[in-house]
Amino acid sequence: MSQDTMLAALLAQAESEGALRATLRGLVEEASELGARRALASLGLEDAAAGKDMRELRDLLGAWRDAKKSAVQAVAGWFVRLLLALMVVGISVKTGLWARLS
Repeated sequence: MSQDTMLAALLAQAESEGALRATLRGLVEEASELGARRALASLGLEDAAAGKDMRELRDLLGAWRDAKKSAVQAVAGWFVRLLLALMVVGISVKTGLWARLS
């Protein structure tokens, strides 16, 4: 049973026992908000600066991903250059040009 289905069943049961729907809805909203506040507090995000902190963390993570991507591209570029240089040396050895140069 999903949480939405369970909540709907509990509301229907309470309503059938005489509870007012508006009262139940208010209780559910208050409980939800309290649970959300507790969850944020357990993560250390209950203060007013939490939004700014989250934006800074996202920016930092984005910068890290960009740096990692650039590093991988740089390594790949150097690897390709190294392979091309080795091919040039191999061709020069194979054609005898290397022996004439040394």
